[in-house]
Parts: sequence; structure tokens; C-alpha cells
Amino acid sequence: MKFTVEKKSEKFEARAGKLELPHGTVLTPVFMPVGTNSTIKTLTMDQVESTKAQIILANAYHMYLRPGPDLIENAGGLHTWSNWQKPILTDSGGFQVFSHGRFGKSKITDDGVMFKDPWSGKEHFIGPEKAIDIQNKLGADIIMAFDDCTAFPSTFENLEISLNRTHEWAVRCQKAHKKIDQSLFLIVQGGTNEELRQRSIDFITNLDSPGIAIGGVSVGEAKEDIYRITAFSFKQLPKNKPRYLMGVGTPEDLIFSILCGADMFDCVMPTRIARHGTFYTSVGRKIIKNAEFTEDFTSLEKDCKCYTCQNHTKAYIRHLFKASEPTGPTLLSIHNIYFLVDLVNQIRESILDNTLEKFLANYRLTPHEMIKQFLGMDLRETVQ
Repeated sequence: MKFTVEKKSEKFEARAGKLELPHGTVLTPVFMPVGTNSTIKTLTMDQVESTKAQIILANAYHMYLRPGPDLIENAGGLHTWSNWQKPILTDSGGFQVFSHGRFGKSKITDDGVMFKDPWSGKEHFIGPEKAIDIQNKLGADIIMAFDDCTAFPSTFENLEISLNRTHEWAVRCQKAHKKIDQSLFLIVQGGTNEELRQRSIDFITNLDSPGIAIGGVSVGEAKEDIYRITAFSFKQLPKNKPRYLMGVGTPEDLIFSILCGADMFDCVMPTRIARHGTFYTSVGRKIIKNAEFTEDFTSLEKDCKCYTCQNHTKAYIRHLFKASEPTGPTLLSIHNIYFLVDLVNQIRESILDNTLEKFLANYRLTPHEMIKQFLGMDLRETVQ
């Protein structure tokens, strides 16, 4: 892997970069659609391609349970298996373990995690070494360390236990990782506590991994806490490595995090809300099933170049949802992914041509109050 920062904003930490990977070059900042089961829900890979996505995410935890990493390895790895020829990142499953743990379905120790298969009830164990072995077999361009994602809220003592476990597992992951054509990113934890975040940043940075991720910032915290700890964390991270903010993907969150210096993002949000009839616009979210769209023969978003907006109207898509046609969620998923990918691309271009502040000052979804509170600048006043 090779990462290059092409240009940085003068007033913020936002930067435009280039991430060269075995299956292609990714221009950053970049939004990565989530394909948990080696597919973006409701979409073919051609449809994903049409959204201009550069890299997608798959989940090692789910691939381990179904259909199994050995089968995917025998098929030639995730790229051949899914017929997605661009870069892929696999998440180790730490967040899924945390999620199951909330319902008493997993037991975490310093060795690893014992959990029950949610489909068969069979018990499984995954430790750092096994998490890496699974991802080595899956063959993604970027793989993630196995971490302990603490529930929110947690006491300082529980956060500290989780942090120390995450650090020990990071070292074990590095020792277990054998494939030189896969880049292993390590993960910073620490909840919303700045002391623990700093401790984690210092430890993970010293391990000198190709890239660093910030985890545990979308597990139930208040928006103000997410923004505060995001701004704090990115100030401390190395400038010469790609920086990945895990599980973040609303337009306003992307904007704020890019200004903090984040390069990579993933989130299930665009496809999840699409399946329930919600779509993104430049003035906020809309619900396609609302009666106001019954005879609305315009596209979802004016001037949007996605397949959905170029070919279908709100009235038609509303009809599909009302008729329980699966094409409805497909069309909204295409639009929502394209919307986020395009937003991040526009921000990248504005960094390169020195118009970032002007672009965001005039963009309706910019979280101005959060930027002013945590980054110390009011873009509306600056541009004026």
C-alpha cells in the first residue's frame, strides 16, 4: 500500500489523498459502502459500480459464519467470489461481537471472544490470530485488527480494560499477519474519554501500522460527544498515514470528520434507510412513502447524476414502495450511496482547487454549529 497526501486545506485538517492498493487506486477522502455479506444489500455489483464507489467493505465475522473463509479462499478470494474488481476492506468483526454481547450472546476474555452463531446456535471462538487468519483467506486489500469495542455508556474502569485488551490484540494481530499484499490497519479505542483516547493513540501509533482507524464513535453516544472525541483524536494522529473513521456516514458527519482530517468512512446508513423508504437530498432526508410524492414527477434530487435520478421519478418510486416491489429499495439504495460518494468527491475537488470553505459555507447540510464549537471557525462568517 502507498498513501500520498496531494493537498491539504489551509484552514482545516481536510486533505485530498491517493491510496494505492493491489486492486486499484482510491482517491481520498472516500466513502465506502458496506457489503456485510460480500454484497451491498439489494444491489448487483454493476449497480454498485454505477454509484462511483471506489472501495467497498465486507465483514469477516459474517463471512466466517456463512459461507466460511475456506470456501471463499478456494473461489479465489472476495474479489473473484463477488466479482468486485476494485479494492475491498474487511472489518474484523469486533463491532459485531460487541453488538451480540449487548444481548448476552458473547463472552469476551483476554484470549478472545466466545459467541453463538445467531442462525444455528453453535458456539464459536475468535481471537486476534483467528481474526487475521480469516481475513488473510478472504483476501481483501485492507484488513482490520480485532478490537474490543466497549458498549456505551461504560465506566472508566471498563473502558480501560477494553483499551488494554485492544492494545494487546493489536500486537497479536500484527504478529499473526502474514500476507504482504494485505495492509493491516490498527484501531484506536477509548470511548468518549480523552485521556484514554490519547493513551490509545500513543500506543497504536508506536506500532507503526500502514493505517489507523478510530473505532467506538458510533455506538450510542450523543452527537456532541462524537464530534468532540473525533476532533480530539484526529489532532493526535500521524499525518502521513490514511485515517479511517469507522461506522460514520451521514452527510453532516462526513463533512465534520473530513474537516478534522479523516480520509476513509463506512456506514450501513445509506442502504439501511433506503430499504425503509428514506432518501438523501441537499436539504435533508425525505420519506418517499409520504403522500406529497404521489404525483411528483421530478427526480429524487435536482441535478443528481445517479441512475435512479436519471431514469425515474418520485411518484414511480413511491408506487414501488406502496406495492412492496423490491425494486423500490434498490433504486433508493443506488441514490443514497451515490449521494454520499458524490458529496465526498465534491469536497475532495474543493480541497484541490482551494474552494473548500466556500463550498461548505453554502452547503445546506454543513453542521455549522458543531464546526464552530469544536473546530473554532464559523465558515459562514469567514466566507462573507
